[in-house]
Amino acid sequence: MAKEPVSHALFCALFSILSFQIFLMNWGMAQGTTTDISVGVVLDMDIPVSQMSLNCISMALSEFYATHGYYKTRLALSTRDSNGTVIGAAAAALDLLKNVEVQAIIGPLFSVQANFLIELGDKAQVPIITFSATSPSLSSRRSPYFIRATLNDSSQVQPITAIIEAFGWREVVPIYVDNEFGEGMIPYLTDALENINVRVPYRSVIPLLASDEQIVAELYKLMTMQTRVFVVHMLVPLGFRLFAKAQQLGMMTESYAWIITDSMADVLNSVDPSVMESMLGVIGVQSYVPKTDELDAFTNRYKKRLLQNNPPGLRPGLDTFGLRAYDSAIALAIAVEKAKLTNARFKKAKFSGNSTELEAIGVSNSGPRLIQALSSTTFRGLAGNFQLVEGQLQTPPYQIINVVGPGARVIGYWTKENGIIKGLNVTNANTYSTSKSNFAPIIWPGDTTSPPKDNTTKVEGYCIDVFDAVITSLKYAVPYEYIPFAKPDHESAGSYNDLVYQVHVGNFDAVVGDVTIRANRSQYVDFTLPYTETGVSMVAKVTHNERKNAWIFLKPLTWQLWLTSFCTFVFIGFLIWILEHRINSEFSGSIHHQIGMIFWFGFSTMVFAQKEKIISNLARFLLIIWFLVVLILTQSYTASLTSMLTVQQLQPTYTDFTLLIKNKENVGYQKGSFVFELLKKMNFDESRLVAYNSPDEMNELFCKGSENGGIAAAFDETPYIKMFLAKYCSEYTMVGPMYKTAGFGFVFPKGSPLVPDVSSAILNVTEGEKLVEIERAWFSDKTTCLSGASSSQSLGLESFQGLFVIVLILGVSVLIVYVIMFLYQNWDVVTDAEPNATIWAIILMLLQRFFTLDRNAADADPTAILNRIHEQVQQFAGRDPNARDFLNIAGVAEEREMEIREAPGNVEERPPNPEEEPPQPVNPNQ
Repeated sequence: MAKEPVSHALFCALFSILSFQIFLMNWGMAQGTTTDISVGVVLDMDIPVSQMSLNCISMALSEFYATHGYYKTRLALSTRDSNGTVIGAAAAALDLLKNVEVQAIIGPLFSVQANFLIELGDKAQVPIITFSATSPSLSSRRSPYFIRATLNDSSQVQPITAIIEAFGWREVVPIYVDNEFGEGMIPYLTDALENINVRVPYRSVIPLLASDEQIVAELYKLMTMQTRVFVVHMLVPLGFRLFAKAQQLGMMTESYAWIITDSMADVLNSVDPSVMESMLGVIGVQSYVPKTDELDAFTNRYKKRLLQNNPPGLRPGLDTFGLRAYDSAIALAIAVEKAKLTNARFKKAKFSGNSTELEAIGVSNSGPRLIQALSSTTFRGLAGNFQLVEGQLQTPPYQIINVVGPGARVIGYWTKENGIIKGLNVTNANTYSTSKSNFAPIIWPGDTTSPPKDNTTKVEGYCIDVFDAVITSLKYAVPYEYIPFAKPDHESAGSYNDLVYQVHVGNFDAVVGDVTIRANRSQYVDFTLPYTETGVSMVAKVTHNERKNAWIFLKPLTWQLWLTSFCTFVFIGFLIWILEHRINSEFSGSIHHQIGMIFWFGFSTMVFAQKEKIISNLARFLLIIWFLVVLILTQSYTASLTSMLTVQQLQPTYTDFTLLIKNKENVGYQKGSFVFELLKKMNFDESRLVAYNSPDEMNELFCKGSENGGIAAAFDETPYIKMFLAKYCSEYTMVGPMYKTAGFGFVFPKGSPLVPDVSSAILNVTEGEKLVEIERAWFSDKTTCLSGASSSQSLGLESFQGLFVIVLILGVSVLIVYVIMFLYQNWDVVTDAEPNATIWAIILMLLQRFFTLDRNAADADPTAILNRIHEQVQQFAGRDPNARDFLNIAGVAEEREMEIREAPGNVEERPPNPEEEPPQPVNPNQ
């Protein structure tokens, strides 16, 4: 805070009045049985906030002891002026500790002054209580005698990032004062922004005593950047000057967003309204102070005291710092009484004549008791609940304000549990919200209700994701930010060679992108190992030729699938034979007949041409599943063959680049690529080389044709051609590669120590699953069209292995069930065997039984029925000669039998018996 000029006479008058009041209070207390406890106050007496704070401390003690007259202790204040400097604050504290032997010190005002005072308090075991030093760096000192009776600046980082996340801003520039106060919060802010993927491209640091010219120069620098969202963290006088200059430069318009921290937001209600005219539309966060009757009553008493004791020019308004000064004094008074400091004194230090002032400081014998009592003191103060945890106040709710008109109004609240909420009595069911709908209407700079849009450049792509994964896999952190190599109009700032050269001259620390490793480039930069393979290929239009192949009918299935299908058909025929041949005469007979039946029945199911009756239920069950598999196989074969006979094969119009040169055709290349130099080395006429910037532009050049200024072919690196064909696969095809390259690599300066580590990390990424995930994310939806224009692929075994596994498991299961049933039904072979029969002999007997037709089971067979009828007729005719006529009738029956045998689906024809007499013709007269 900058000093405000105050006349020496006015300051002396103020100081005399306060000292006289303190003297009267101490004199009155001395008349009783109270003990005075010396307490020091170190403030910068020349600025309004110190005057306000001292008034609040004095009022706190007088009002507190008025209602707590039974207390045996009284705080006796000894004030010292720090003169606004670190040395002044240190000298004041040394004087209080050495000469007055105070038991506690309230102050100092600024974080930069607190460092040395904390060291002094720790040495003398005297509590240092600050109500305004908010820098997070003070907490790192971890002194047990340092009490922060205010909020740590890091506690407001979360509400600030919640605001930024709510409006979707992707880049933020912090503007802060160049001292310990300003620098203390910035690391916490940048870390929190990084967690929500918000980039900090620049940090604007302004000196505490910066001139107007310095402020304007820094603002001009910010105007040249793309970022339009700023977080201002500085004290009031410098902050007001900053906004005044920003308004003059046109930076308080609708294209900007400004957020202020509580160091400015907490004092807005106590400043001149004219000062806030330059801050219209600013968003701020300030600690929430509950509205209570006690606060209203104290505010009225404070105003009345100012009117009585202060001249018109010295009437500082009341703000949060004054309330926390009031609560600090109350807390110290309670703790002193609780610690029973009735015999507080210093233990003198032993020092020689050459000792320094610091070595002459003694040690308080009551310090440990006082700090313990102070740490356990809790009460409801004017600024809210006073409760210390690890020596500082805990984060309360924050209210979010919007500067409108002469003051500021609350537009929302933030809590650790619920994030941004409309009111403190509204909760989000334990969910953390960063929704901008929870804000009240906001007036933005430029008097608009529309939030500014962050016009930042979002950097993304395959190469970016690979680099992010590589850096993440390193064993140490490497901070980095992406800067597009582009002009203000978003056009490229040069060729790839120009981009690589920027690393050589020191404009960039590295290059991340689709940069090909080239020998000429490696002369002035270092490349990492390639993270993808590339090559230069040619793109040409296609011609359509029908497929003509005499053996195309074999193409739909791979040879593995053909072989597996053949074996499975034989396997099914063999299983059906096992299940049927004992009970079905159609599956019995000679060995040649049975082998033929196995192959016939198995392969006849391919076209569902089998005519044999199936009797076994196990065989029927097996065939149901097998017919389903056959149906799927045949339908898939038919579909694949149909596709092969109808889909056209794409052939390029040019397969040799020499024909392009000979025919004087125009060819295309990607603008800025090294392919241009490569084509000239391949003896292409430079006048025939046409540049393009995008796949769509390449397609337009192809459509125009070489004779009309277009191109007949294009040369580019393989990844770009694949992306082009993904969109135009039906019209073009790729030929090559024509030229091999080393691949894409990241660029670093010559001798960079990062190159070996990044190269090792590239190997880890490319050998793992991470690169596959990145390629799948960027290319999986773009490669489906690449194979759509080529010939259909043969169906492989992997597509049907599940079906074959099911058939195998089912077939084996049926076979096991059949064997168990067979052994159960024929167990008499085992029980009736000779006692000395070997296992092999028993197995042979079971096999003999297996190959014997089961007559009982075959009774239902139609062929067996016809055979029995024929035998009975022959026997009857042999016994009775008069039955010859009936035998003729039997001959007719035999002919009928033959018709039955020859009919589709019946059993095969029975061979004639040579012993039987030929049938006699029937006499029609008989």
